[in-house]
Amino acid sequence: MRILYTAMFLVFTCALSAQEPLDFQKQQSEDASAFKLYPNPVYDDLVYMIGQEKGPKDIMVYDVFGEVVLTERVDGNTLNISRLVPGVYVVRVVQRKKTVTRKLVVK
Repeated sequence: MRILYTAMFLVFTCALSAQEPLDFQKQQSEDASAFKLYPNPVYDDLVYMIGQEKGPKDIMVYDVFGEVVLTERVDGNTLNISRLVPGVYVVRVVQRKKTVTRKLVVK
């Protein structure tokens, strides 16, 4: 009886902690690789975003300390970064429940 309970415990534990299917992981990596920020490094006040998705994007820019320095919702493909001082930032873009992060260098 003890062996039966142990086997059932192992089966349920493995089943509940299973990873996402490989197709889902492949689709996420393709979506993430399709999103681009340019120019990088930035010398101007605008950053252009290219991606497969259309529509509004929620953008959060973090500094090297992890603090949010810019939050904006944009409908187009440009982000105004004139308020940022030169440095290295992490840009997080959320669009239609998909999140992409990119490094951005402002000079």
